[in-house]
Amino acid sequence: MIIIKEKEYEPKYIQIYQYFKHQITTGKLVAASRLPSTRSLADSMGVSRNTVEAAYQQLCTEGYLTSKAGSGYVVLPFDVSLYNDSALEKEEMVFEEENSNTDDDKRIQFDFMYENMNLDDFPMRAWKKALNEILNSSNVDCFSSYNDRNGEREFRVEIMKYLYFSRGVRCKPEQIVLTSGTISSLSLLCQLFMSEYDSVAVEEPCYNSARAAFKNHKMQIKPIPIEEDGICVSLLKESKAKLLYTTPSHQFPTGKVMGVNKRLHLIQWAEEKDAYLIEDDYDSELRYNSKPIPSMQSLDYKGRVIYINTFSKAFVPSLRMSFMVLPQSLLKRYHKKFSKYNCTVSWIEQKAMQAFMQNGDWSRHLRKICTANKKKHDMLLNVIHQCMKDKIVIHGSHAGLHILLEIKNGMKEKELIRSAEAVGVQVYPVSVHWANPQNYNDNMVLIGYSSLSEEEIKEGIHLLRSAWFDFKVE
Repeated sequence: MIIIKEKEYEPKYIQIYQYFKHQITTGKLVAASRLPSTRSLADSMGVSRNTVEAAYQQLCTEGYLTSKAGSGYVVLPFDVSLYNDSALEKEEMVFEEENSNTDDDKRIQFDFMYENMNLDDFPMRAWKKALNEILNSSNVDCFSSYNDRNGEREFRVEIMKYLYFSRGVRCKPEQIVLTSGTISSLSLLCQLFMSEYDSVAVEEPCYNSARAAFKNHKMQIKPIPIEEDGICVSLLKESKAKLLYTTPSHQFPTGKVMGVNKRLHLIQWAEEKDAYLIEDDYDSELRYNSKPIPSMQSLDYKGRVIYINTFSKAFVPSLRMSFMVLPQSLLKRYHKKFSKYNCTVSWIEQKAMQAFMQNGDWSRHLRKICTANKKKHDMLLNVIHQCMKDKIVIHGSHAGLHILLEIKNGMKEKELIRSAEAVGVQVYPVSVHWANPQNYNDNMVLIGYSSLSEEEIKEGIHLLRSAWFDFKVE
């Protein structure tokens, strides 16, 4: 007997379909069995004939039934022994587990995530205006076709001008390639060098997603320790690597800044070894007590620096818009290898960002976001010092969207994170960014602040004080 649940989230025809499917897959309805006519079943259930017809048609489409003239709907042969219903049960179980995890997440009041942004800081009105401007323009015909494989030229011109004035990057629009995120850029570069290089040197520690991208492309990872002013050049030379991934202007995750002298030595190394430097300038716009540091690419007159950057940190991560600037020497090879690849960034978003920059909204947004994040940054440091005094050491402040917090209370990283979660605060591990975690002190956490308000930062840090220390604020 079929029971229709009036308040069930599934449509009635799906409930009928599920009933007969279960009867067939469990062997209760065997081959050549006839189903009730659509009219009789509809009358007996109090539903429309179209509802029953839709259920039967779905069963026919999936190969459970066939429709025969004069015989109605007949069950097709079905080997019950080959069908396993446990997969559906497993899916339902996973769904229930996900729901329970969601309930657990509700206990987290303050999430010091280091990649998200606060929606209140996003220029929603100006961005909507830019989108509407493009959708109402005469160029909207391009919306229905594939366009420039490297990204819209006019947009790349705007990026070129911005990079020159803000980062000192010298390039032509032809050298700029739009990608859908930093990992997308790294993936393309791995493919570009696949036949030439089988290893890559990375800073130790470094951005774990970048390291994973290299590993997924079968590249041998050669972690090189960093010093106070950046990567150890002598150990880099010993590594025999010919490709280096580096974050010189705000090393991730430590926040250290590579000095100009060391940058010049790296460029010299790359020239001598016929190597390339991948400069990830991921949050270069966000400095709070000094001007942004010029890029390493601005010092490169030998064509050895591949510059990559993203709009995720200063604008919004969900846009998935990044870019790389290739040296002239790599352009021919790049175009030959990727001549069939289309741009992975939406044409609408490219043109909207172009308009956003041309209208001056990008510059205004950068000033606003730097001011907002500086206030959060200063609040964070002040409250930490007030609450935790000399029991902590702060690493990597005055730039970016995160700090490293070294805690001197005897707890290890996992214990620090668990005790924070117990009071409703989420902080993040540093160990995941080490290729060799045994070289890490294991008493730090990574704290982001861009997605929280100043008041939330203050409340969250007070809760961390209660979780990690016994003493009270005087």
